[in-house]
Amino acid sequence: MDSRIMTQLTYGLFVLSAAENGKDNGCIINTATQVSSAPARVTISVCKQNYTHDMIARTGRFNVAVLDTTAPFKLFQRFGFQSGRNADKFAGVSVVRTDNGLLVPTEHVNAWFSGKVLQTWELGSHSLFLAVVEAGEILSGKEPVTYAFYHKNIKPQPQAGRKKGWRCRICGYVYEGEELPPDYVCPLCKHGAADFERIE
Repeated sequence: MDSRIMTQLTYGLFVLSAAENGKDNGCIINTATQVSSAPARVTISVCKQNYTHDMIARTGRFNVAVLDTTAPFKLFQRFGFQSGRNADKFAGVSVVRTDNGLLVPTEHVNAWFSGKVLQTWELGSHSLFLAVVEAGEILSGKEPVTYAFYHKNIKPQPQAGRKKGWRCRICGYVYEGEELPPDYVCPLCKHGAADFERIE
């Protein structure tokens, strides 16, 4: 199967935030879906390697910020390419603390909502959290950014002829080597070998 098929689905891009024991954290996710309107319920899918995942699994609370098309690449680097275990991802970011006690970034954000987890399913590399929406607000109201828009307009395009090896289609990280191990995980965005392409 060509793994690029999955990049053709109409994903959005979001900053998912959580907090535990006085520590705030966030990460980038591309799977937040409304599953009912009365009551308003959503599902979010979160990679188990993310520190934010563990916080949500333990506290049952999260916020989702819907990013808009003005979001710069540095925002994705901040929330997606480093771990909250050893970085303060919200340092220097304009935020508000919502009624559930969690942060939401306010720049380059279309809207946000708060969720309280009702049920969790283990799905291999990810967990799927079903949550009731407790609060939310429209901020910029600008066009939400999609995965396709990010790849075409925000993510820097690879420079031809610079390195040989394997390039992550998600974040652009290059693994230098003839063979990519089948269990390799991108050190930046945590995607697996299926999301790498050969570069000559």
